[in-house]
Formats: sequence, structure tokens, C-alpha cells
Amino acid sequence: MSLPVQFTGYGNSSGSSLAPRTARALGRQLGGIAASAAVDVARIDAAVQRREAIADGITSVAGRAMQHVAMGSQAEQTFAQAVPHASGRLAAVADAHAIAMTSVVMDTARALGRLA
Repeated sequence: MSLPVQFTGYGNSSGSSLAPRTARALGRQLGGIAASAAVDVARIDAAVQRREAIADGITSVAGRAMQHVAMGSQAEQTFAQAVPHASGRLAAVADAHAIAMTSVVMDTARALGRLA
């Protein structure tokens, strides 16, 4: 987004019919508009950076949670092969672990969302 060009005024030498006082007032008003636009752009940039940081945080936590779920599933499979009779209980524990990891990701998303 480009910012408005700073107004330098309409002088009588440019063939304008504006009086110097009017030209100065117009210049001040346009300068204020340009400053306001610059502030708006800075606010938008800051909001974008906050949202990007939140997305990065959630992605990081989700990635770790998926690693933990994968390790839990691998452990479940290893133990189920060693003790086939325990496979149902092991599956229940692995499912509870996966649900807990989902809860961690969701809690993180909510907490970071409140910071924005």
C-alpha cells in the first residue's frame, strides 16, 4: 500500500487561484491525512505480525503434539505385540493420550488467541 504524497501547497506561481493562507491550510490537512494513513498502516502491520506469531505458536505446539501421538502409537503397537491380551487396554490409553494432546493444542490456540 502506498502512502499519500505529501502536499507541498498550491502557490500562485502554479496558476492556482488559492490564496497562500488557503494553500497552507490545505497542506496541513493533507499532511494530517498522510500521517493518519501511516499510523493506520503501522497498526495493520502490527496486527498481522501478532497473528503470524500466534499461527507459528499453534503450529509449533501442534507439531510437538503430533510427534507425541506418533510415539505413543508406536509404543502401543510395541507393547501390544509383546502382550497381545493387553491390546484393548493399551489402545484405550493411547486414545486418551491422543485426546489429551488434542486438548493441549486447542488450549494453546485459545490462550494465544486471547493475546491478539
